[in-house]
Amino acid sequence: MNLTLRPYQPSDAAVITSWFKSEYLMRQWCADRYKRYPVTPEDMNTYHEGNIDGQRSHALTMTDDDEIVGYITLRTPADKPTEQRLGFVIVDDSKRGRGLGKALVSMAVRYAFETFGSMKVSLGVFENNPSAIHCYEAVGFHRVSRPETESYKCLDETWNCIEMEQHKRIMK
Repeated sequence: MNLTLRPYQPSDAAVITSWFKSEYLMRQWCADRYKRYPVTPEDMNTYHEGNIDGQRSHALTMTDDDEIVGYITLRTPADKPTEQRLGFVIVDDSKRGRGLGKALVSMAVRYAFETFGSMKVSLGVFENNPSAIHCYEAVGFHRVSRPETESYKCLDETWNCIEMEQHKRIMK
């Protein structure tokens, strides 16, 4: 594999949105951020225009040579300039089981630490997504407690989030 991360391009949306085989999987990816299923490439690009500014928020596409195989966002929380928050993590469902999720998350964490000088990377993951939780734990994230559990209404259910984070290791 020849994996690289590059900035998201509007032409990527057609490939990425094709990976959502059900509304359930799409909601695990975006919660309520997109109002309808299926998400179209136009929906994705409209979301980007309104929410990804290239300053406090970034969208990255992972490629294997020239083939799009993953997508992730990073954003700086308003009150935490030394933190990056991962979101919208997805890999091509036809290529699962090849370590692409771990590679994508690891590359994004490294990008946050090296490019942005972050000291911590955090994320929220739905508790009904055990494969994602396993992936995050496998690349060094650990669960943390929050005063309140973040929840979303998805498909007429309440889905709770698990908060996870990873700190930059300082070499002495």
